Amino acid sequence: MPACVPTRHDHSSRSSRSPRSSGIKRPHSPPPPHRGGRFRIAGTDVSASITVFLLAIPMSLGLAVAMDAPLEAGLISAAVGGIVAGLLGGTPLQVSGPSAGLTLVTAELIQVYGWRTTCAITIGAGLLQILLGSLRAARSALAVSPAIVHGTLAGIGVAIALAQLHIVLGGSPESSAVSNALTLPARLEQVVPAAPLIGGLTVVILVLWPRIPGRPGRIMRRVPAALVSVAVATAVAAFAAPSIARVDLPSWRSHALPEMPQGPVLGLATAVFTMMLVASLESLLAAIAVDKLAADRNSERSADLPGPGSGPPASPPVKRSDFDRELRAQGIANAVSGLLGGLAVSGGAVRSSANVRAGATSRASTVLHGVWVLLATGLLVTALEWIPLAALGALVMVVGIQMVNFAHIRNVHRHREFLVYGATISGVLLFGVLKGVAIGIAAAVAVALHRLARTRITVTEQGGQHLVVVRGQLTFLAVPRLNRTLGQLPQDADVLVELDGFFIDHAAYEMIQDWSNAHAAHGGRVVFAGRSGGRIAEPPSAAHSCCRPWTPWRNHHCHDRSDPAGFSASAGPTEPAGTITDPALTPAPGATDSPAPLHSGPIPTPPTSDGTDSTDSTGGTGGTDRTDATDSTDGTAITGAAPSGQPHTGTEHTGTQHTATQPPALSTGGSTGGSTDYTPDHDAAPARRTGGQRLVSGLSAFQRDTAPLVREELARLAREGQRPSQLFITCADSRLVTSMITASGPGDLFTVRNIGNLVPPPHSERGDDSVGAAIEYAVDVLGVDSITVCGHSGCGAMNALLGAGPDTPNTPLWRWLRHGVPSLKRMASKRHAWARISGRLPADEVEQLCLTNVVQQLDHLRAHGSVARRLAEGTLQLHGMYFHVAEAQSYLLTEGIGAGHGIDEVFDRVGPSAPYDPYEPAELARTGA
Repeated sequence: MPACVPTRHDHSSRSSRSPRSSGIKRPHSPPPPHRGGRFRIAGTDVSASITVFLLAIPMSLGLAVAMDAPLEAGLISAAVGGIVAGLLGGTPLQVSGPSAGLTLVTAELIQVYGWRTTCAITIGAGLLQILLGSLRAARSALAVSPAIVHGTLAGIGVAIALAQLHIVLGGSPESSAVSNALTLPARLEQVVPAAPLIGGLTVVILVLWPRIPGRPGRIMRRVPAALVSVAVATAVAAFAAPSIARVDLPSWRSHALPEMPQGPVLGLATAVFTMMLVASLESLLAAIAVDKLAADRNSERSADLPGPGSGPPASPPVKRSDFDRELRAQGIANAVSGLLGGLAVSGGAVRSSANVRAGATSRASTVLHGVWVLLATGLLVTALEWIPLAALGALVMVVGIQMVNFAHIRNVHRHREFLVYGATISGVLLFGVLKGVAIGIAAAVAVALHRLARTRITVTEQGGQHLVVVRGQLTFLAVPRLNRTLGQLPQDADVLVELDGFFIDHAAYEMIQDWSNAHAAHGGRVVFAGRSGGRIAEPPSAAHSCCRPWTPWRNHHCHDRSDPAGFSASAGPTEPAGTITDPALTPAPGATDSPAPLHSGPIPTPPTSDGTDSTDSTGGTGGTDRTDATDSTDGTAITGAAPSGQPHTGTEHTGTQHTATQPPALSTGGSTGGSTDYTPDHDAAPARRTGGQRLVSGLSAFQRDTAPLVREELARLAREGQRPSQLFITCADSRLVTSMITASGPGDLFTVRNIGNLVPPPHSERGDDSVGAAIEYAVDVLGVDSITVCGHSGCGAMNALLGAGPDTPNTPLWRWLRHGVPSLKRMASKRHAWARISGRLPADEVEQLCLTNVVQQLDHLRAHGSVARRLAEGTLQLHGMYFHVAEAQSYLLTEGIGAGHGIDEVFDRVGPSAPYDPYEPAELARTGA
């Protein structure tokens, strides 16, 4: 049984604990206590609970002041939120209590209905939360646009800041945000210096405390900035402003409890729904933030561990949030808080983030924080009454300002939803929370409809070809304009239709299909392209979907059916050229499992190299999804797959598949052209799966995604045997993916890989028969037309040769590397020109030796009898190649050197579009080869 599956123990035995050697534990929660009990209270939980308690006391009092509620109600809600929601919640590290997001709603309800009815509304909101949590509707609440959610919270934050600014100035807030803004000039005229100075001192400490630098700062920041600011402001006010307004905690005997709600039923129902909505959204958003913080903390701790068994065990990972359970717990906490005469409760991001950063590992810290608050309400009343109201007002004002998150504004602007964000903020400030949310939803719907209905159609003519660009979604609303535009095109014209959108409805699809069929029937030619210019996939009958993964490869039969000009056949035997697929079947941008669409025509490129079987992110289902059969002898691998000279184009492929021999977790630089040379930091790297798991994962991915698409083609190759066009000798470096950088596939290359891409001379004392056998088999049996020796930058074998001394050990590795000594001698010789890259000198001696080694191994290759015979007959060509890993750039040795009679050993850069390819059929026919 896997270790991550908990087992059921027999509780009738002498001990209910599982044996220590069993290794069985619950996968996502702390281990069970050693001596019974429900929670394991760790030392970090105790210290974290004290930190959150010191933050919660001033926050609870400040929010009660901001809501114009009884001050003890804030302490009650903090204690209930910590104990009740902490015990029952689905987010163990989330700390609940009075929330800034509910300030505006609660303050308005108290002004309209009074405190006791507001408590009853809080109970109703809690019961509604329990119902929604039981119906598993928590995740549905998160379906609201983030622009609306963050706009609502930002609007509430602005309203809080405006209201608390009046308290900081020594006055009292008005009933609405608009009134607070309008009466602010009059308040400034009546300001008394004591309150603003105390408030300003509080703000300064809140801002500067987290920014204290160095080691003292790290130690001091363990104390919450809110506690420090309020404590310092209280101490200063005690001496400098003894008459300033302070906290007044009434006797518990006069504490008001809820009453039966009085007022219009519709108004009360709206109030219950509004409080439930804001409290639920804020709690669920805080739960998501806590999950992310906890995951980041666990990742940092895992990266910092030096290794297994070298230190104390890491704390177990915290269970991810159960949103429905969290919503039910918030509802129970609100119902209890309302019954006890407390404020509404919700999860708070400020307190929760402080709890995570303080090192909490379980819900025990949340519950203990509630216990400390409960004790403080009875033991610290005298001390709490020394706190100035201006300090609490400044604290809540800063919290309100922080609710306007500039990171959220940037994200909203980047996703072009700032109009929705701004409309929601304006609605909350002008009309209240519920109406503001409704305005935001209406704005979001209007923006979505505008984007759906907005379609721009442009027509341009270039070289006799008409380009029709359709930007936006194609719905029935755009059909008349599109039909009119397409109808004005000449009937026999070549037309390229670029569909730059993500949706085509049925009416638009049928209109385009009918027009393309009619246009093809009149002798015209139509090609449909996506946003990046790549052609949209055609139906299986027209595009030979079973062959689609292999179309970039020269050795594939279906390759001959492609049109070099980039157009589909105008009147094919099965479908007209203008045929497009049903939108539901057309691969969407970024799809990973769909077959690769047809490419827009080959661009001849000389073969390049990219080593081991890794991940091909530029090629789709065909580039690397196969297993290269490998026989290994003395460090030499012979594989049966190779390049074709037919490159992948950037818009051809829609997926990333992984080879069976090396899953994507092992690839280090072979996915794209942007890989760089670097030394991996294995201590900081995240934990990876074992080799067996990666192998099984890669094999499974191949069988699932690629095997169904390529089975028929591989069966053909199995029947007919391999007929590769060239032998490719390269290094075994894992960063070289030969199939990727040469755009090759099964049957294209006969590959020999070894350490240092070495070719031992024949009949040498330390000859290697495995390489010689591969050369003889490729040249005499398979009849390859060319042989390529490919080196690469940063070669470890060349590095080792440069650092080798006379006392190198007599191991298989060093015995093999002695075949590279002639390259060292060639580099030091004055009889040979230095090998170099065209346009620049080698970067260092390692690159110099890598280049020289390619030239030297070509000389060794010519010494083999079968190679010399074919060269004399003129039926074999030799090529030298160098691949710069960091630049993802290939270089080819000039033709003179490859033939053995060149003077200057220069490697020329291969561009994206080679002007000349001697292996193209047309060129072969022209030269008579």
